[in-house]
Amino acid sequence: MSWLIIASCVILCCSFSSFFRLEKLGALKWDKVVHGNQAWRLITCIWLHAGVIHLLANMLSLIFIGIRLEQQFGFNTLSVPFCSGSVLSSLFIQRSISVAASGALFGLLGLMLSELLTNWTIYTNKATALITLTVIIVINLAMGILPHVDNFAHIGGFLTDFLLGFVLLLRPQFGWVGRKHLPAGACVTSKHKAYQYLFLVIAMVLLIAGFTLGLVMLFRGENGHDHCSWCHYLSCVPTSKWHCGN
Repeated sequence: MSWLIIASCVILCCSFSSFFRLEKLGALKWDKVVHGNQAWRLITCIWLHAGVIHLLANMLSLIFIGIRLEQQFGFNTLSVPFCSGSVLSSLFIQRSISVAASGALFGLLGLMLSELLTNWTIYTNKATALITLTVIIVINLAMGILPHVDNFAHIGGFLTDFLLGFVLLLRPQFGWVGRKHLPAGACVTSKHKAYQYLFLVIAMVLLIAGFTLGLVMLFRGENGHDHCSWCHYLSCVPTSKWHCGN
């Protein structure tokens, strides 16, 4: 069974709950994670939604974005990125709860972008694809500045899986794929380009350093806003129509 079907079934079963009960069901809440020894909330929160519209929006995004990636790279490759974004969210949102798989869905956009970049030489119309994907990402991230939207989960999921894509989604070059049909003694193209290995190493270093730093800060009880005074604008920008509060 496809990971998309499994995820859809589990999310469907866990979504139709009153908001005040979401905390009991496993929503992400900073003090529960840090002081209540409930680190499992970093994962369980992605299976919960705040209502039917919230659920349907995420399911449609999951279908349109996830199916193409799963068909190309398989279930096992995409199972890890599905659980990303919660660490950054819990560092910056500490006075309310957070739910939904939006961080993982933005992670899929990050995977698509890094997959395009690391496999750049095998694509046609790549400039058009890059511009289109970048516009989609910017528009969706910009919508996260509305109130009551956890844009830190979106950003965390996107950045994590953008880096992870350089590690998991490398494609062999055409010359390597067709090497069996070459005559004996013919020069065989290397499986991957040098820049792909460079991206892989840089991404691995940044992933390990970022996750280590994030988890250390989280379980030390630090507030991300103490280290970044302007970061609150990434999740909510006050206007004459609404205020962001705390």
